[in-house]
Amino acid sequence: MRIKIFLLLMGFLLLSHSSLFGYPERDVYVIPIKGVIDLGLSSFVRRVVGEAQEKKAQCIILELETFGGRVDAATEIRDALFESDINTIAFVNRRAISAGALISLACRHIVMAPGGTIGAATPVVMAPGTTKTQPTDEKTISYVRKEFKATAERNNHPTNLAEAMVDPDVEIKGVIEKGKLLTLTTEEAWKLKLAEHKVSKIGEILTLYGLEDGKVVRASITWSEKLVRFLTHPMVSGLLLTFGLLGIFFELRIPGWGVSGTVGLVCLALFFGAQYMVGLAQWIEPGLFIVGGVLLVLELFVIPGFGIAGVSGVLLIVASLFFSLVKEPLPKTPVDISRLLEATYVVAASLIATFLVATLSFAFMPKFPLLSKLILTSEEKREKGFRSAPVELEKFIGKQGITLTMLRPVGKAQFGDTILDVVSEGELIEKGRQVEVIKVEGNRIVVSEVEIEEKK
Repeated sequence: MRIKIFLLLMGFLLLSHSSLFGYPERDVYVIPIKGVIDLGLSSFVRRVVGEAQEKKAQCIILELETFGGRVDAATEIRDALFESDINTIAFVNRRAISAGALISLACRHIVMAPGGTIGAATPVVMAPGTTKTQPTDEKTISYVRKEFKATAERNNHPTNLAEAMVDPDVEIKGVIEKGKLLTLTTEEAWKLKLAEHKVSKIGEILTLYGLEDGKVVRASITWSEKLVRFLTHPMVSGLLLTFGLLGIFFELRIPGWGVSGTVGLVCLALFFGAQYMVGLAQWIEPGLFIVGGVLLVLELFVIPGFGIAGVSGVLLIVASLFFSLVKEPLPKTPVDISRLLEATYVVAASLIATFLVATLSFAFMPKFPLLSKLILTSEEKREKGFRSAPVELEKFIGKQGITLTMLRPVGKAQFGDTILDVVSEGELIEKGRQVEVIKVEGNRIVVSEVEIEEKK
């Protein structure tokens, strides 16, 4: 008899205090969805959802206060919620606009705070040459519309309302006329059965859904996740690219290694590192950048002229920057195409800004006493005793000879009894042509073809 009473007591203790014995299924996770929805935020949400899944949490509440953001980031959050078997509740406090509406529909239940709004989810893109947005093409709208409908269908939310949030051509009698985009207030969403309840705080949700006995775990974004979200903002990414390229450019023009090179490398490291953290870039993108940089340096300082190595270096650098900003280099959906266009705008703007700043800097820096110390403006003239080439090569200046090979633009030419490695100023010179040495730079002998007048 005593054993039975003891077992009953132990069973009661296990049921009433299960969390003390390793059963965290009573936990209720609250995840804030605040500010711009970006890939940094989706990484944070996926991490917390995975943690809740491991601990077998009872419910996940997403508290939304957002004007939207990237559709692909919202889709990643939606997929993470779909892959979990935990009950989910979207608490719109106080707005879930655009991509925020998709995340709300991805939850099994939607509740809204008084004075809240949800909807206005038509996809937009950056207008070329401006910082303004404009509606995207019909193909993308159709794709996003079906994404919203499929998401609503899965959780038994009104599909017509979900479609009307994306496509202004959707008309719902008594709700929204054709040509208007649907945005609902809390009262409207409740009357149309999109929102199940009107609540003011998390505690009311716990009571309504029988979660008041659960332990509330409020997820918070880490400092590293905040940093990644900041660094992956399109404007910040563009600035990091610009300063990184400018720093490297100035370092190549200034003798020695200094501040500009260090700043450039740090900016580029932050750019690639942040893109890697959110899953956009892999090791191959910075690898392409390094290879491209090496080829460009070889072309500038080792290989005469500007040929295959220089062009390849520039193409690899641009490709590395572009691919680090897109997840799908070969687009699979209309949304992927819009992301490719945005990446193109960011890279193009950074390259143009780099070119303009570099050009203006070297045009005006010598005019300012302080800045002029950063660049070399003095000349090593022959009158002062400087020599740009060894004495034994200087004697060939003005001499004429015959090319022994084609100059592409590098080749060989014979001057009397001496055979030399020479280079033209970019043009191709056939074998057997007469050339003249026009200048000698170090061990670099520059020649030009001699025009022979035809005899009459």
